[in-house]
Amino acid sequence: MKKIISLFYRNLFLTNRLFAALTCSVVLFLLSFFFPWLGIIPTLAFWVLIILFLMDVLLLYRTANGVFAKRHAPERLSNSDNNDLGVYIENWYSFPISVGIIDEIPFQFQKRDIWFKTNLKPREKKLINYVLRPTRRGEYEFGDIRVYAKSPLGFIRRRYNFEQAETLPVYPSFLQMRKYELMAISNRLTDIGIKKIRRIGHSMEFEQVKNYVQGDDYRTINWKATARQGNLMVNSYTDEKSQHVYCIIDKSRAMKMPFEGLSLLDYAINASLVLSNVALLKEDKAGLITISEKLGVVIPAERRPAHLNKILEALYKEKTRYLETNMELLFAIVRKVIKQRSLVVFFTNYESLNALHRQLPFLKRIAKYHLLLVVFFENTELKKLSEQPAADVEGIYIKTIAEKFAYDKKLIVKELAKHGIQSILSTPQNLTINTINRYLEIKAKQKI
Repeated sequence: MKKIISLFYRNLFLTNRLFAALTCSVVLFLLSFFFPWLGIIPTLAFWVLIILFLMDVLLLYRTANGVFAKRHAPERLSNSDNNDLGVYIENWYSFPISVGIIDEIPFQFQKRDIWFKTNLKPREKKLINYVLRPTRRGEYEFGDIRVYAKSPLGFIRRRYNFEQAETLPVYPSFLQMRKYELMAISNRLTDIGIKKIRRIGHSMEFEQVKNYVQGDDYRTINWKATARQGNLMVNSYTDEKSQHVYCIIDKSRAMKMPFEGLSLLDYAINASLVLSNVALLKEDKAGLITISEKLGVVIPAERRPAHLNKILEALYKEKTRYLETNMELLFAIVRKVIKQRSLVVFFTNYESLNALHRQLPFLKRIAKYHLLLVVFFENTELKKLSEQPAADVEGIYIKTIAEKFAYDKKLIVKELAKHGIQSILSTPQNLTINTINRYLEIKAKQKI
């Protein structure tokens, strides 16, 4: 009995409407001292309020379970993407109600305003959708769903607690991967910013004879087939297949820097996942290596159906470390694991020429055996500072230093090119698009 009474008081909440009615009743009692003609009106008003209050309690509590709610969530969330979630709610009362819903989302989002309001007719069902954008990989713990129901009288709210604690993993951006996957399958990568690569020459792997369309190379016209068909026919060639593409991700402290809530490591992980998927769709073999002061994950290049999921699971667990990259160890692993000439995409970050010079001897040795593509980041915050006009002497100093760092980035590109190493200097937001662009360009020019 005590437990029932305790639950009753714990889940009963008074509304502003009740306090407003009590305030009016008190005012009437005060006025009755100055205006005796009010008589018993204040007393009647008070008892009417008490009766309505008890009726409201009876309406909400005579049904044991007047409301049902459940969270609709995917099995896993995609990092840096908008993930759709929802709360399904159903009114089991015989009268319309107004409800407020609190979904206890993980603390990582730092949001305390997830409050939804809606009205439900008798026996009505609704699905309330909302969006969450995580910025860190890992496990996110959701709490209970709390529903506050209010009858048409509106003097109290009854709280319903639905225990639905669950833990959802946040994986690298698989939603972005699927978007690029659909574009790659339909050859529509240009629709989302992937530029069209102009071919210089073509692969010698014959695919088919097809009708000529505007834009086809005249040199590929098949005159014998043209004579037989009476229409221009051309030979179609396909890119070379089963080439090895390795993504090497630097996990050192240089990749800890945050941009728009995501670390550089997360940007590199998302780009690696998309690049691996596109490479597999192009019938190449994708591999992965992660490195810091010690070796992380090594996944040899393959094309098996479950290979992409193996890469996804490996990337999900990676974290930034705080020491510099052991480049000597990286070179030893590359020589041991990668047996044939491959495209090696090294995701890292350099803030100065000195940082590059410490690693350059090992980069040159890797480039001797493989086609090395170094991908590093443009500091967008420093770029903004360098473009802002200086208002005082301190502003001039800041602008000059920012321009120096931006110029160092360009010198790093030139230094790498001087040693025959390709590079991409990209903003974090455009990293995926720029990396896929360069991969498609390398395949089109048959550089591997």
